[in-house]
Amino acid sequence: MSYDGIYTHLIVDELKETVQGGRISKIYQPFQHEILLNIRAKRKNKKLLLSAHPSYARIQLTEESLSNPDQPPNFCMFLRKNIEGSMIESIDQLGNDRIVIFNISKFDDLGDLRHLSLIVEMMGRHSNIFLVEKETNKIMDCLKHVPAYQNSFRTIMPGATYVLPPHQDKLNPYEASTEILNLKWKEESAIEVGPKRVQAILQGVGKDSALEINCYVKETFSQAVKNYLKAVGKGPATLFTTAAQKQIFAPYPYQTMEGDTQTFDSPSQLLDAYYIDKATNDRIKQVASDLLAIIRNEKQKNDLKLEKLEDTLTRSEKAEDYRIKGELLTAYLHQVPKSASEVSLNNFYDEEKPLTISLDPSLTTSQNAQKYFTKYHKLVNSVKYVNQQISKTKKENHYLDSIETQITLSDPQDLEDIRDELKESGYLKAKRSKKKIKKKTSKPHHFRSSDGTDIRVGKNNVQNDNLTLKKARNNHYWLHAKDIPGSHVIVEDSNPSLETLEEAAVIAAYYSKFQQSANVPVDYVPVKHVKKPNGAKPGFVIYTDQKTLFVTPNKDIVDSLRVK
Repeated sequence: MSYDGIYTHLIVDELKETVQGGRISKIYQPFQHEILLNIRAKRKNKKLLLSAHPSYARIQLTEESLSNPDQPPNFCMFLRKNIEGSMIESIDQLGNDRIVIFNISKFDDLGDLRHLSLIVEMMGRHSNIFLVEKETNKIMDCLKHVPAYQNSFRTIMPGATYVLPPHQDKLNPYEASTEILNLKWKEESAIEVGPKRVQAILQGVGKDSALEINCYVKETFSQAVKNYLKAVGKGPATLFTTAAQKQIFAPYPYQTMEGDTQTFDSPSQLLDAYYIDKATNDRIKQVASDLLAIIRNEKQKNDLKLEKLEDTLTRSEKAEDYRIKGELLTAYLHQVPKSASEVSLNNFYDEEKPLTISLDPSLTTSQNAQKYFTKYHKLVNSVKYVNQQISKTKKENHYLDSIETQITLSDPQDLEDIRDELKESGYLKAKRSKKKIKKKTSKPHHFRSSDGTDIRVGKNNVQNDNLTLKKARNNHYWLHAKDIPGSHVIVEDSNPSLETLEEAAVIAAYYSKFQQSANVPVDYVPVKHVKKPNGAKPGFVIYTDQKTLFVTPNKDIVDSLRVK
């Protein structure tokens, strides 16, 4: 199900019960399209997410931990100046559309009470967030600015009059009378009975909801809508997982949906579960797109380099042929005709079989022999260098693989550490800045096994080195997915139980490149057997005396063991 007007209605009802009448205490803009409001209401702190993302636009309460950027964007600063500390007087949904209006009041610097509207429009790529002055209906500012030449219907810029999006002549299912609903159903008779006719009549109804409403149509359309809304009111919000592992959500267990079901206490809790991976992956792409592009570009260059090196290695196998030809020319020096372009000589290395040797007519026989010896020595000397370069390039690719894996597995707020690592490694240019910004150092992931043993997991290569080589004791246990990029995992116990080791192995497999695999080998060994070679890249270690567990990565297990 898409986040349609029906689900928006549920969210608005939830917000009226939880944050209406509350005070906006803090405002953050953790990502380009998202605003996070910390609201103090009914003696509780709530986090309200307002998203104008082109694909994931929504409003919801969230328990997700989102970082506060070091440099807040301009729109965030504007909101802090104008509505931080203000009261949320009311929350309204415009009809059954995906437009929600937060009516806000705040005393200005002169002591006058100002009434403002924070308007969230959730309309795909046209989604936006506005701060509007109620008295004049002027846009004070908005998340996305759209000038008049890009939108002929309305100007979306500070100072312009706020105009609602184009209105569709459809009925609000929550307000339309029985007579009008039935009349409209007959008027749309040109459309075949089914979800398309439902969507042609009702405002803000997505395809899945229309399909469900259509199932209730037996006698009259109005009764079908009434029965559907009654079921929506009862709930509970339900997440469906199909056989193909596709997830769909609905305000209650839709009879038209199939798959395993999971119910939630509130609509917002469902959205947290549904969007957690989708939104996180998208945020990582937003924040780390430049990092991923650099890494993939470097890997592509290394792959081309390896091709050339392998080709050189293949050609070096002919070195012995060059040596033999040089020796034959030297041995039969006086039998070679002058200015010949080739000569056939008996090869005493191969039972006197004739061997045809190409010659440069402009050179003497001795010079031709010397030319073959030069080629031979060049190829022989290159083998050692080429093997060194192949080994070095493969190690670099392995390092880049580990960085790419860490980016895809990391939390968006931890990407700055990876960015710093790439700067130190020379893959990114460090920007010169006169101001010295004190950065927050992130901490490793913290887990606790079923029997209470602490488990730490590195978020990046620098943290992996620090965790394994400095923080961990020699008798602690170290785990890592076997022969694949992944995080270092430390079990802080000298004699961990098999259950703890298996749980730590599941965590190690989950934080590896094979997160989606079914059977991942994970090595474990006491920390004293783990060493870092001199000059090795960050995160690279060698180890001995290891044992191996085979486990299946499991997000539910990882989440259940996480220390929050």
